[in-house]
Amino acid sequence: MKSKIILTAFLSVSLMACAQETPKVKHKKSNTTAKSNTKTMKFVNAVDPICHMPTEPDMKDTAVYKNKTYGFCSSLCKDEFKKNPEKYAQK
Repeated sequence: MKSKIILTAFLSVSLMACAQETPKVKHKKSNTTAKSNTKTMKFVNAVDPICHMPTEPDMKDTAVYKNKTYGFCSSLCKDEFKKNPEKYAQK
C-alpha cells in the first residue's frame, strides 16, 4: 500500500514538472492560410519548437534568429519563441 502511494506521488510530480516545460498555446483546428499568397521556404526546424507540430514549407509565421529561419504553426507560437529564442533555438 505504501509503495502505491509513493509511486503515485512520484508520477504526479513527474507529470507536473513536464507540464511546466511546454507553454500552453491554443491552436485553430485547421490551417486556413491561402497557399497562393505564401512563399515556399526552408526552415531550420522540422517541428514547431513551442508546440511540436510539424512545420510545412508554406507556413507564414516565421522568425529569424542568428541568421536561421524558424517556422511556426501560429503567431502565438512565434510570439512565445520571440520572448526567449535561446531556449527554443536549435543548437
